[in-house]
Amino acid sequence: MNLFEKFYTLIIFLAVIFGLGLGQVELIRTNAENFIVPLLVAMLYITFLQIPHEEIRKAFKNRKFTYTSIIINFVWTPILAWLLALLFLGDYPALYIGFIMLMVTPCTDWYLIFTGLAKGNVALSMAILPLNLILQVILLPIYLLMFGETTGVIELAFLVESFLIVLFIPLFLAMLTKRLLRNQEQFSENLIAKLSLFPIIFLSLAILAMFASQGQLLLDHLDLMWKITIPILLFFIVNFIFGQKVGQLMGFPNSDKVSLSFTTLARNSPIALAIAMTAFPDQPLIALTLVIGPLLELPILAIISQLLLFISSERIRDNT
Repeated sequence: MNLFEKFYTLIIFLAVIFGLGLGQVELIRTNAENFIVPLLVAMLYITFLQIPHEEIRKAFKNRKFTYTSIIINFVWTPILAWLLALLFLGDYPALYIGFIMLMVTPCTDWYLIFTGLAKGNVALSMAILPLNLILQVILLPIYLLMFGETTGVIELAFLVESFLIVLFIPLFLAMLTKRLLRNQEQFSENLIAKLSLFPIIFLSLAILAMFASQGQLLLDHLDLMWKITIPILLFFIVNFIFGQKVGQLMGFPNSDKVSLSFTTLARNSPIALAIAMTAFPDQPLIALTLVIGPLLELPILAIISQLLLFISSERIRDNT
């Protein structure tokens, strides 16, 4: 975990603050929006470049864990997110969409850190990572159409265009780059290692640009952000209990149960945020929801890692 990843939450928060400040300058405010899409495309290109595609096959070696994780992440979790959104955010379409986008995209990076802290099976969690990323890219537009079309916020043509620009172009370029470098393995590994911190930098700059261009509108609606806190907290509580029960029913060893918890709890706000800022440029509250998500998520995951360590130590004590 590099320095940028350790301070991810603080970096995002500072990007929001600096963006709001820079937005007070008219020249910056009127031009900041032009930088958002190029920064997001660059971020996702490097993110996709880091995917070890050959690792996807390895994920299926532990079929029970892989299928359990996929069912929770891509069947149970979207339904839970939709029910919570209906219950708490039905009167706020932008928050509703932002919440669903956050909750249907499993994390593909920092959950490994918390898995290690809680003494989970990091290798197993790492094997499922590429599969989670590919599936969420494919399924996110489907979830948005299934759960969000009735809000009146989603326009199908614009959504498809945004996915083509922000997701599939960088994915195609990343695959092309890997193919061109397939016979230069050492160079490829060194290049990817050197580029590893740039996704967070590009994402932070994109957030800064977004808040610089839309800051005042967001400040006018800041009171609504309290409404997103309760469903986010409930999501983590319900999913944590559900994941632990499922892991127990499936007979997973403790380390695999820890891996299942974090694989199904942590969310991928950068991917969702990239789509939100391009597919819904006139709905900044959607993006703001996705910025607030990780500000709550990371402390929650830290608490859960300590809770899992405590549960594990109690089980060991009971067995001795």
